[in-house]
Parts: sequence; C-alpha cells; structure tokens
Amino acid sequence: MRLYLMQHGKAHSGTTDAEKRLTEEGRAEVERMAAFLSRTAPAKRGKVLHSGKTRARETAEILAAADPNLDVAESPDLAPLDDPAIWAARAQEVGETVALVGHLPHLSRLTSLLLTGEAEPTVVRFTNGGMVCLERSVEGDWTLRWSVVPALLE
Repeated sequence: MRLYLMQHGKAHSGTTDAEKRLTEEGRAEVERMAAFLSRTAPAKRGKVLHSGKTRARETAEILAAADPNLDVAESPDLAPLDDPAIWAARAQEVGETVALVGHLPHLSRLTSLLLTGEAEPTVVRFTNGGMVCLERSVEGDWTLRWSVVPALLE
C-alpha cells in the first residue's frame, strides 16, 4: 500500500488574504505535481484527504481533478500541530490509495514517525507543493519510495 503525503501549495500570507488561498504560482506547482502523480501512479480508487484549511483543500481539489478515481474529503487530525501518531495508526489500516494534504510540522513528523518510529528528528524536508510517497510492506514496515519537489517538474 502506498501513502502520499503532500504539503499544500504556496499560499498568500495572512496579511494579504485571511483565508490564505493558493497563489497563482502555488496553483501552477500543484497542477504540475497532480499531472506527475496521475502519470506515474494513477489510482484505481482512492482518496485525497485534507485539513480544513483553504490552502490544503484547494491543493487536494487540484490533485483529484487530475485523476477521476480520487475522491476529496476533509479529514481531522491533519492540522499543523496535530499528533502524528493518530495518522500513523490509521495508515496501518488503510487498504486503498490515500493522499494526505496538510501542513508542517505535522507532515514532517508523521513521515519521520512512519519511517523511524520516532517523530523527531526530521528525516524528509517538505516544500510547498512537494510530495512524498511511502510504501508499506506486507509486514507493516514503511519505506520511502520517492520524494518530488515542484522545481523538479519544471
């Protein structure tokens, strides 16, 4: 089973946009990432789950628009300071393709926890619009399959 973890795209600052919607650059980077994902790892059926924040929802909607087999839904426990152990436990039970769109430091801590058993130190650096693909073995261990940042897709 594969788990895709994505930091939301670049967003406006809170001083220019209270909802912190994606910038045009952020939207373009996420669209490139969505096209890459749909070419390299098309889902047979799956979900894109996001935090309730506008920038994460917009990012998730762009991902799902590139692959008609993905459904979008808001999910709890994906906020920046949420406990990564909650999603680490859920990930062990997921049987379909799942992409989580969230924030730092949560995504970084979740990735470290899945790969090493500890939320600290950071083992993968996320960037806005960047994605990490983790793969779970039959035994339940997680490995890093790949990590892509938007600059690599230009």
